[in-house]
Amino acid sequence: MDFLKKHYEKVVLGIVLLGLAVSAAFLPLMISGERKSLDEMSQKITKPAKALPPLELTKQDALLRRTQTPLTLDLKEANKLFNSVPWQRTPPPENRLIKVQKGNVGVEAIVVTRISPLYLIITLDGVSTNATGVRYAIGVERESAPKPDQRRKKPYYAAVNDKKDMFVIREVKGPLDNPNELVLELNDTAELVVLKKGIPFKQVDGYTADLKYDPERKTWLGVRAGVAPKPPMIVAGEEYIIVAITKNEVVLSAKLNNKKTSIPYNPGS
Repeated sequence: MDFLKKHYEKVVLGIVLLGLAVSAAFLPLMISGERKSLDEMSQKITKPAKALPPLELTKQDALLRRTQTPLTLDLKEANKLFNSVPWQRTPPPENRLIKVQKGNVGVEAIVVTRISPLYLIITLDGVSTNATGVRYAIGVERESAPKPDQRRKKPYYAAVNDKKDMFVIREVKGPLDNPNELVLELNDTAELVVLKKGIPFKQVDGYTADLKYDPERKTWLGVRAGVAPKPPMIVAGEEYIIVAITKNEVVLSAKLNNKKTSIPYNPGS
């Protein structure tokens, strides 16, 4: 008893320490058991998640595509609030109102009503012999010449290899005084032309055209490229000249700024 009285505190402390040691030894087993219990509870409560459906982004993609296309605002042609459409009255006696827009007035409203070919015509008109040799009478008619006096038939008298302003006779086929054919070389193109007796040579050398402009009731007949039309071609207050004519179109050039406009020819329209 004396021992317990003297060492009471130590005995109590030893018992407490022993209890703590036992508790510390059992603590990992308790944690393991508790963790296992929590895992079992978690497996009972939770379920595997389902995959989410794919996102529907069709509208958003369409909006993105629209943002990639630049917005163009037409304030010149389509907009009529700031660009009202003027009207113009045709000359009397018609006095008809027409809308002033592209294709209705101005050079685009000119219509080609006819295009006719102009020919280069060469004929063998005769043969003459004298002391100097054989000479051939050849007639040349240029319908496309710019001046009227240049379009009349012009006679030439030439021997072989005798160069004229239009041609050179390169070869005579048949008797010299009664040839079947003459071979001519044209000076401007170096083209060889076969001229047969009694049969004229004929080829397209240009075109003439008839034009009309209904808004001002104007017509120009027989106009030629490079020749000023009469009366002058004044359309909507601007003067034009003819720079080219083909079998399919007439090309006009504005006298003020040299801007060229092609007017197609539609025979069936």
